[in-house]
Amino acid sequence: MDLERAAEAIRAGELVVYPTETVYGLGADALDHDAVERVFDVKGRDRSNPISLAVPSVPAAFEFVRVTDRERQFMAEFLPGPVTVLCRRRDVVPDVLTSGADRVGVRVPAHHAALTLCERAGTPITATSANVSGRESVRRVADLDPELADAAAVVLDGGETDGTESTVVDVSSDAIYRRGALADEIAEWLAVN
Repeated sequence: MDLERAAEAIRAGELVVYPTETVYGLGADALDHDAVERVFDVKGRDRSNPISLAVPSVPAAFEFVRVTDRERQFMAEFLPGPVTVLCRRRDVVPDVLTSGADRVGVRVPAHHAALTLCERAGTPITATSANVSGRESVRRVADLDPELADAAAVVLDGGETDGTESTVVDVSSDAIYRRGALADEIAEWLAVN
């Protein structure tokens, strides 16, 4: 797997397909307006549907989001892992990523290649599934939509992924917006913490 070439591509504003513990992701510099626009374009994603960002560790996330003590406890419990946590974004996070919302989804993938890519890129990367919107998420590189495969500067093949989407949660409002991996454990944590 050519992680250094993928990290260079992200730094250059290009798109990368990368494996995670859930499904394959489409990565770009999450702080680069034009790169994020390309992610929306390639996926055919509605601009009102925000995109999350991935970072290599929970402490790394704090440069890009403001968290409460409870959110910090939740992140310490469930990240890295198949969870997307909605947090108040800092000004450095562009409107295009969040569709103008004041919260952004944060992922710390529990996957060595994804974490290494985040680390080497030196910037948060987009954490959205590598598929055309409305189509099934991709678990194997061979199943990539041709549009995405053609648009990506680098495709990292990490074999077959688990396929269960991340659970999307807003700890501040106890809302689970998408039930995926660990959803029951997350609901239980929210109920007792």
